[in-house]
Amino acid sequence: MQEENTHFEFSTGVVGYPLLFVLLIWVVFWFEIRFGVDFNSFGVYPRTVVGMRGIILSPFIHSDITHLWHNTLPLLILSAALFFFYQKNAWKVILIGFVMTGFLTWLLGRPANHIGASGIIYMLFGFLFFKGILAKHFRLIALSFVVVFVYGSMVMYVLPIDPKISWEGHLSGLISGIVLAFVIKKGVVQPERYTWESENYNPEDDEFLKHFDENGNFIENVTQENPEEQITVVYEYKPIDKESKDNE
Repeated sequence: MQEENTHFEFSTGVVGYPLLFVLLIWVVFWFEIRFGVDFNSFGVYPRTVVGMRGIILSPFIHSDITHLWHNTLPLLILSAALFFFYQKNAWKVILIGFVMTGFLTWLLGRPANHIGASGIIYMLFGFLFFKGILAKHFRLIALSFVVVFVYGSMVMYVLPIDPKISWEGHLSGLISGIVLAFVIKKGVVQPERYTWESENYNPEDDEFLKHFDENGNFIENVTQENPEEQITVVYEYKPIDKESKDNE
């Protein structure tokens, strides 16, 4: 139980790092509005050398306040869940998923500037959902169901249903998250194993199974192997002194 608690331990980073990332994308948007600049050209432009800069820069760039707001809350919630439930792998998922999502978008996307943090959101969604199922731990499975219940409707946007939406970025993020869920195995809490699942388990030493014979019949009283260890109750009788009793 103590080992499990080390995997699910609240720290300042659970809230601090997601807030810092969200604050950074808001500061970038404020800078664009305040000084009248447009960073859209710094997004991922597929299959061009200059467009590769968007692999790092595009998640911090948003087209308008609506685009920014729609990405803020999911990014905050999903990244906080990542840092709490997978804190030993959180930075690995963020950094590798960040680059992988951008690169796949650069590889698969249409000839346009792909911007926004939605690719990272889909990466987090894919990782949290599939890793929880693969880990087979009840808390992580519960997290998977919560994630798919709240954000499951996002899956439809990995399809080209709206030309204004970078569905390639969404699909790239989802693929990246699924790949990381299968690849990352160390540092993830393991499901509780029962006694009979242990490699050193010996049925003959199982106290519960000793209550059954070879035919599976229940034995009410199990004879102990060491008679010396049996508990013996000794009653001592002390006769009452008749003369003392009469004086009372």
